[in-house]
Amino acid sequence: MTPMLYINGEFVTEPDAKISVYNGGWLHGAGLFETMRAENGKVFRLESHIGRLRRSAETLLSPIPREELPDHDSLADLLRRNALRSARIRLTVTAGSMRDGGDPERKNLIVCAAASELGGYDAKLYEDGVGVLIARYQQSPTDPIAGHKTTAYLARLIALRDAHAGKCAEALWFTTENRLAEGSISNVFIVRDGVIATPPLDTPVLPGIARAIVLETLADHAELKTDERIITIDDLLDADEVFLTNSIMQVLPVVRIEKREIGEGRVGPVAKRLFEAYRDLVKKECAGE
Repeated sequence: MTPMLYINGEFVTEPDAKISVYNGGWLHGAGLFETMRAENGKVFRLESHIGRLRRSAETLLSPIPREELPDHDSLADLLRRNALRSARIRLTVTAGSMRDGGDPERKNLIVCAAASELGGYDAKLYEDGVGVLIARYQQSPTDPIAGHKTTAYLARLIALRDAHAGKCAEALWFTTENRLAEGSISNVFIVRDGVIATPPLDTPVLPGIARAIVLETLADHAELKTDERIITIDDLLDADEVFLTNSIMQVLPVVRIEKREIGEGRVGPVAKRLFEAYRDLVKKECAGE
C-alpha cells in the first residue's frame, strides 16, 4: 500500500507529496512538530498537542487558526487511508517559501501529517528499566527555541546518538546553570521520599503532554505528591526513582545514570504504578464506541 499524507487539508500519496526546496523548514529549520499516539483509530489528547503547537507557532512563526490544522475526523481518515489502527502520527508545520530569506512570519505555513506503525518500546524495558547518559552539551535558558518542539532537532539527535552508543536509551540535558532540564526526546522526573519532582517549565523545558498527565491526573489519582522545582545532579543521582515521559514511551523507568545505579537498580513502585495508570488512561480515552 502506498502511504498517504495530509498536506494543507488534502490527502496525497507519498510520491505526490511535494514541498519546495525553498521551504523554511528545509532551509532554516523554521518549523514545529508534534508526535502523537493513536490507538483504536483515535488520537490520544489531540487538542493538547494542537494547543501546544499553536502556542509555539504564535511565538516563533505566526498564529495558526485551529481550522487550518487537522481535527479528529481528518486524522481518523488519515489512519483509515493507511490501514492503521494504532499509529504514530507526526504533525509538522513549517514556514513556506523563504527563497529570499527574511522573516518567516510573512510566509504561508505548510501543514503536514503522516502516520506510521506505532512501534514503541519493548515491554522488557518497562520490566527491567533503562540506562541514560548525561549529555555533554548544555541548553541555554536564553535560547529562543528552548521549551518549544521545533524541527531544529539535530543537536538533540546527536546527544541521543551518543546515548545509544553508550547503550543508553536517552541523553539528559542540563542547563548552562547546571540545572536538570530534560531528555533529548523526553521529560524527566525523580522520586524522593514519596514525592515526584520534575524541572519547572521556566527552566525552560518542553511542556510535555505526558508530563502534564503525570502531574495533573495520574499522580493525583494515585494520591502522590508532586513538585516542580530546580533539580541538581546530586538530586538526580540520589533519587529513589527516575523515570522519563513522552507520548510514545509513556512512562519509562530509569535504573541507571551512566554507571551509577538509581535506587536499588531496579524498577521502582512509583514508576510501575504510573506506567500502568497511563496505559489504562490511553485505553479508556481511545476506546471504541
